[in-house]
Amino acid sequence: QVQLAESGGGLVQAGDSLRLSCAASGFTFKDYIMGWFRQAPGKEREFAASSFSNYGTTYYADYADAVKGRFTTSRDNTKNTFYLQMDSLEPEDTAVYYCAAGRLRGSRLAKDFNYWGRGTQVTVSS
Repeated sequence: QVQLAESGGGLVQAGDSLRLSCAASGFTFKDYIMGWFRQAPGKEREFAASSFSNYGTTYYADYADAVKGRFTTSRDNTKNTFYLQMDSLEPEDTAVYYCAAGRLRGSRLAKDFNYWGRGTQVTVSS
């Protein structure tokens, strides 16, 4: 049974940092693209970042313009865990953050991700 479980969300002030974690199980983690999406109140779910390999051992990161330079993804394939380090947080980053897994390299579309976690709330106060 596939499971993705996010953790690490919370309430912080603008300029602070948070690190989200996504614990994965039930699939071959190293072979999957891992992504972070977010959904703010009243808005559609949007792509934030992803990590994928080019059929090798090197992993590449992709970031939405809104988070580029502030957010960093990483993954530990020995622990089947995916991370999102979020620095210089802004009130506009307030959202529920979802971890997702898929097989289409380079995709930023939610429909291309097969598995989803339940999300973790990140709230950034000004």
